Amino acid sequence: MKESRPTGTNRPPSDAKAELRGQLLAARRALSEEARRTAARALSRSALALPELADARTVAAYVSVGGEPGTHELLDALRRAGKRVLLPVLLPDNDLDWAAYEGPGSLAETAHPGKMRLLEPAGPRLGPGAVTGADAVLLPGLAVDGRGMRLGRGGGSYDRVLERLERAGAHPALVVLLYDEEVVARVPEEPHDHPVQAVATPSGVVRFG
Repeated sequence: MKESRPTGTNRPPSDAKAELRGQLLAARRALSEEARRTAARALSRSALALPELADARTVAAYVSVGGEPGTHELLDALRRAGKRVLLPVLLPDNDLDWAAYEGPGSLAETAHPGKMRLLEPAGPRLGPGAVTGADAVLLPGLAVDGRGMRLGRGGGSYDRVLERLERAGAHPALVVLLYDEEVVARVPEEPHDHPVQAVATPSGVVRFG
């Protein structure tokens, strides 16, 4: 487990999060393409070994972009295993709609103003509430700490997803996909943050109570 730098007791959590995000994003940018490909293959194996995914009928996932831990191989493996895979579609207000993944050919590159280009499913939209029917939700993130608290990128999209699940009384397994070094001692926490059950990395799985 990587030690995160002390953030200071008088700093707002939002400032501490921004600093930690900058450090983690810089580390991702420094990874070579070969290191990313190797990590993606190992990450897929780790995630597929999770009972929560093996037993799931529907998995809400996402398409990795940029330096994120690669999910493309994992998405195809889930689909080959007979899972229904839902992928997000970013809405103008940063909320997420969902559509089914039907293979690499079903993805379209989409430009969103002020954001990186995303690969999104081109099929029929199922509505933001579709995620409440998932048995497992794979969450992007930048770090998770020993309590299972997740640090996201700060856009708030997945905070809305987690709030929607809570309002619906849905309790899917929540799993974050990370590089090994992104499991840290502690991340800054705010009242709206939700803990997750597990993190999958190229080296294996870490579970939280």
